[in-house]
Amino acid sequence: MSTDANGDQNIQMWKMKKLIKSLAAARGNGTSMISLILPPRTQLAQTNGMLANEYGTASNIKSRVNRLSVLAAITSTQNRLKLYTKTPPNGLVVFCGTILTDEGKEKKVNIDFEPFKPINTSLYLCDNKFHVEALSELLQADSRFGFIVVDGNGCLFGSLCGSSREVLHQFTVELPKKHGRGGQSAQRFGRIREEKRHNYIRKVAENAVQMFITNDKANVVGLILAGSAEFKNDLIKSDLFDPRLACKVITTVDVSYGGENGFDQAINLSQEHLDNVKFVQEKKLISKYFDEIAQDSGKVVYGVDDTLKALDAGAVETLIVWENLDMARYVLRDSEGSEVERFLTPTQEKDREHFLDKKTGADMDQVSKESMLEWLTEVYKQRGAALEFITDHSSEGSQFVKGFGGIGGTLRWQLDVAQLGDGGDDDLYYDDNDDDDEAYF
Repeated sequence: MSTDANGDQNIQMWKMKKLIKSLAAARGNGTSMISLILPPRTQLAQTNGMLANEYGTASNIKSRVNRLSVLAAITSTQNRLKLYTKTPPNGLVVFCGTILTDEGKEKKVNIDFEPFKPINTSLYLCDNKFHVEALSELLQADSRFGFIVVDGNGCLFGSLCGSSREVLHQFTVELPKKHGRGGQSAQRFGRIREEKRHNYIRKVAENAVQMFITNDKANVVGLILAGSAEFKNDLIKSDLFDPRLACKVITTVDVSYGGENGFDQAINLSQEHLDNVKFVQEKKLISKYFDEIAQDSGKVVYGVDDTLKALDAGAVETLIVWENLDMARYVLRDSEGSEVERFLTPTQEKDREHFLDKKTGADMDQVSKESMLEWLTEVYKQRGAALEFITDHSSEGSQFVKGFGGIGGTLRWQLDVAQLGDGGDDDLYYDDNDDDDEAYF
């Protein structure tokens, strides 16, 4: 199960992906769309001065329509900056302007937010589109990996996050070589040698816990063991190696050196594994889910209807959702004043039948409408679940999306979802892949 911090960041990244996609697709009429990105510690007074100068320059634009649009966008940007007394710790991103909707109508957009991690780009552009390239860089993998480089001369503990490497700790060791003399001393020297090797492995394992365990949880997404001898293999096989770290080992690599040179070599040799770690984690997650189905354990749920029923019951441990699942959550009010929940695809939204009161046949009043995925990011914690977004890039992910509707979950206990709810029409949710617009069971 993911830690809260990792889960929160995954959701932040999903929301950022969605925002980038919508902003990148937006287009305006003329150069009336402002993109402003301020890195941490930027002086807002200087930015306000720059915008004032831009306002004066824009006043000379010949086209009246374009001039008014640009001036309005600059004014909106200035008003957004007034909401802040200083630049937030991670920087500030502002998008203001007038865009054209699919219907050809004009719509004002005013967005300001602090990125979920520091942004180092400084940008001001007034164009017919929003510039989101710097935001895309925030989505690049910056997972932290741990390295243990161990050989007969000593051990180094390091970490790699993005392009930043750091040596956390290292120590040297003097181990006795193999003894070639015969007689009774050979066994004694052999025991001494094995004892010192054992103590060395113990020290490495104890230091690994100090370096890579925080609050009883691993603080890295993966571990790489490197070395020029058998010590790395002895470590992973040893009972002394903490199970919380053993399960994080991505690969072991042979290096020609120890210390920092060995650390650099280990990074180069394991690059393929580091690049694919998100892909591998996703495959492991879904493979484990499929294994539960194959074993008929009764501890999995799939499809919109069953998954949401199990989620409401608090039985879902890990909620697995396709990141591009396109469904909307409607809250409707029936003739008796009761609120009814409906989850519909864009195709089903066009069918008036889904908005009729099943008892009276009358139209129900729409109370609210929101993205189902947005709603799930707000409620999953209240239901005691962890939330994992997956793609359809892997064969397992594609199978999950096509075969299971892109939503499912692993359960804390066996649950017969057929016993949940009364089975009435208003308890039905609708499957994203259902071309016939039938209720999904």
